[in-house]
Amino acid sequence: MIEIKTSKLSDGEFNRGVFAKCDIAKGELIHEAPVIAYPNEEHAFIEKTLLADYAFEYGINHTAILLGYGMLFNHSYTPNAHYDINFKNHTFDFFAYTDIKAGEEILINYNGEVDNEDPLWFNMEEETEND
Repeated sequence: MIEIKTSKLSDGEFNRGVFAKCDIAKGELIHEAPVIAYPNEEHAFIEKTLLADYAFEYGINHTAILLGYGMLFNHSYTPNAHYDINFKNHTFDFFAYTDIKAGEEILINYNGEVDNEDPLWFNMEEETEND
């Protein structure tokens, strides 16, 4: 259903993204990404690594690193997918927010809600560094 390919949206070292291998209907489950959760106070250690930009909030007291393809979805303020945290199964479940065509990159809003247009944390850090 999904595959990792080079993304034109990503400008990092690897330029990867998640793409649909077939048409995916709105509401369809795309991927269940297992989590490795850790207490928020341990995030100070992760902040010193590249993983800091890939960590997700996981409830009030924890942060999570996602396994599977979970950390490879790129951001858009007009996403075609969204995720729900499934605490019972310890997964982030990714669903199609719109119909997605085969070959299309699957995008989520990094702010968690599909309509949240707040600046992204890493863009705010860059602005602070440039001031």
